[in-house]
Amino acid sequence: MIKGLHLTQVYLVIALLLILIGVGLVSATFGQAPLSIAQVLEGLSGPEDSGLSIIIRELRLPRIILGMFVGAALGFSGAALQGLLRNPLAEPGVIGVTASASLGAVVAIYFGLTAFSTYAVPVFSMFGALLATMVVLAVAARDASVLTLILTGIGLSSLATALISLVMNFAPNPMSLRDMVLWMLGSLENRTTDDLSLAVPFIILGWLLMIGVGQGLNALALGEDAATTLGVNLKRLRWRIIAGTALSVGAAVSVCGGIGFVGLVVPHIVRFFVGSEPRHILLPSAIAGAILLTLADIITRLPFGNGQLQLGVVTAFIGAPVFLVIVYKTREAMR
Repeated sequence: MIKGLHLTQVYLVIALLLILIGVGLVSATFGQAPLSIAQVLEGLSGPEDSGLSIIIRELRLPRIILGMFVGAALGFSGAALQGLLRNPLAEPGVIGVTASASLGAVVAIYFGLTAFSTYAVPVFSMFGALLATMVVLAVAARDASVLTLILTGIGLSSLATALISLVMNFAPNPMSLRDMVLWMLGSLENRTTDDLSLAVPFIILGWLLMIGVGQGLNALALGEDAATTLGVNLKRLRWRIIAGTALSVGAAVSVCGGIGFVGLVVPHIVRFFVGSEPRHILLPSAIAGAILLTLADIITRLPFGNGQLQLGVVTAFIGAPVFLVIVYKTREAMR
């Protein structure tokens, strides 16, 4: 992906990677036992059986790495979908994957399957994402228009949201309802290497499906007819992006719950530095998404009254104002 970047984009990618490393180190200092940067580095480089190394490597590092992968999945998918749908308001939730994955998780909690396996919620969540993907791909297979894909995603999201409300309405006890609500708000708390091993392979597989789509998205920006004339297989391009988004975002949602606005906001921030050419936005959006989610996770660990902020709430507070600005600018541009 770096091969297609100009010098400005290369500098941006390097700068974002350095920021990501710095934010990751700062994130490792936060927790029930606050640490300094020096202690974090000592824990990373010291003996594996030391108390400091156990705290860093087994408790904090999996949470940080998982947050980076989830943020990168959301940022990359958001940029790809905005290019595919040619809609600045598009994000992973627009194809129904996020809501469907949430439905699967809520069903697992409702039936108490977590008592039998800690993998119940992630597995059911990914199954929900898979079902949504199959529906959208079935629509895309018929060379459906962008509008039809968007409407299909909205329909799936609305149906999944209605079913989630139904399941929550019949929650067997207050604790189950609380677990459903907290999971839907999103969190990286208490995540382990097991969560990493479950989600990361699917996230990477989703990215592999989307490698090289930048050139096609550039051509698509000129219009579907122009893209076809330039030799772009629109049906294949749609399939790759939708399937890749479903895999990566479905896996992300399966281990950390519903997290919104990252895939919407990040590509717009990146465009401010590199312009609107889709292929130049994808990689920086992935890194910027990882930075944003890591920063948001740091905020969730700050003292806040008698409770604790959930990750999805923090990203909503960050993303909602930006979303309104995007809507306003889009409205002004269309006049």
